[in-house]
Amino acid sequence: MTTTEDRPDTAAGATAGIDAVADVARRLLPESGVITDRTRLRTYECDGLAHYRVTPALVVIPEDADQAAAIVRACAEHAVPYVARGSGTGLSGGALPHAEGVLVVTSRMRTIREVRREDQRAVVEPGVINLDVTKAATPQGYYYAPDPSSQQICSIGGNVAENSGGAHCLKYGFTTNHVTGADFITPAGDQVTLGGAAPDAPGYDLLGAVVGSEGTLGIVTATTVKLVRLPEEVRTILVGFESTDQAGAATSAIISAGIVPAAIEMMDALAIEAAEAAVHCNYPDGAGAVLVIELDGARVEVEEEYAEVARLCEDNGSFEQRLATDPAERALIWKGRKSAFAAVGRISPDYIVQDGVIPRTALPEVLRAIAELSSSSGVRVANVFHAGDGNLHPLVLFDDSVEGAGDAAEQVSGAILDLCIEHGGSITGEHGVGMDKAKYMPRMYTDEDLDTMQLVRCAFDPANISNPGKVFPTPRLCGEVPGRHKAAHPLQQAGLAEVF
Repeated sequence: MTTTEDRPDTAAGATAGIDAVADVARRLLPESGVITDRTRLRTYECDGLAHYRVTPALVVIPEDADQAAAIVRACAEHAVPYVARGSGTGLSGGALPHAEGVLVVTSRMRTIREVRREDQRAVVEPGVINLDVTKAATPQGYYYAPDPSSQQICSIGGNVAENSGGAHCLKYGFTTNHVTGADFITPAGDQVTLGGAAPDAPGYDLLGAVVGSEGTLGIVTATTVKLVRLPEEVRTILVGFESTDQAGAATSAIISAGIVPAAIEMMDALAIEAAEAAVHCNYPDGAGAVLVIELDGARVEVEEEYAEVARLCEDNGSFEQRLATDPAERALIWKGRKSAFAAVGRISPDYIVQDGVIPRTALPEVLRAIAELSSSSGVRVANVFHAGDGNLHPLVLFDDSVEGAGDAAEQVSGAILDLCIEHGGSITGEHGVGMDKAKYMPRMYTDEDLDTMQLVRCAFDPANISNPGKVFPTPRLCGEVPGRHKAAHPLQQAGLAEVF
């Protein structure tokens, strides 16, 4: 039996609940599926955003939905908070554990149950790696379109939680556009099915509420996803420009011409420098920015689009265009782009990955403003992003060993999000709010907006045990009537919650 001395950061009252959940887990799972050793627990203390770290009180690794549901029921019975975690590649602290809670890791639930060519559907468990869905579907002539840069390691469960996008979301949409059904464990531990194989289930769109809810409404244990037919022709073009202004103008010109490429990705000089150091991608020398443009579809259509894209890039100042002539060249072009986040570690010991969205017509103006922010603050910013849909991923570089550098980087990072809001955009496009952006939510939404969102959350999770403390800057007290109150709630007096 684990004691409070073994978990110095866990209150004695919460320990009994944790021990009860651990007992349930031990009856269901093999020994390797229940982790209480503090050293091993620290393996799970953060997701891909290492800035936030919390050691969970207990880690459980169920192997099927029934086991996961039983563990959630135990959490509900003993009022123990829990957090679901997939591959841990998230970049917003969305899978950050609760110090007095259970981390439910879905990495062993990784069966691809079905690939149905005739229905253009696959049914997969949450621990299945994103790219493995495409590998399973490709022999039948299909693939799974959402492709985050981490697609070789990120899992479908995490993609559903964050509504992940990827380079090809410009043409094919985000995860929500490719999910038709889900098996789901409610915070009470009940197993329900939302949607199905049909394109759009009747009734309230509960599936739409769950996709992108960041684990705050429950745990998805299986997902029915759409498969896309492999295109007849694919052309990948690498285009060099002297400036991000030119590359942004070319992007707008292409979309304005009625062409919707599968992807238009942009990298600036600093991001190119990092990618070259990491993977030697051989991007154009002296480029202030590059575009990676991919066209796919029927061969005759792609040929016509390619000619127009090449002309528009030239009209907007491109000095080099390189068409991939074989799969190896295409892979190398994409390797530079998809390695960019990790590659920045070659030029900076620490960095913040931001995830704001703007209208693509505002790209030149916002990128100039980011450059001015960088210059005035002395904080370097590398830009790499989905230019086609205006989803920015500025990488704010700093050295945390230098006093005040982290705070300065945080200020620049927040100012970039303010720019996005100012230009009619959003504080996140695909990485989620999680822990990292919760404090920015009031900049984008009114109190009434936030209150309405939390009413939805309370409808799913009145006990507030499913991934608590995420998304919202201050948790709602479920069951309280919205509006002003003369008497303060005890939790409000303690500074733990606010009554809206």
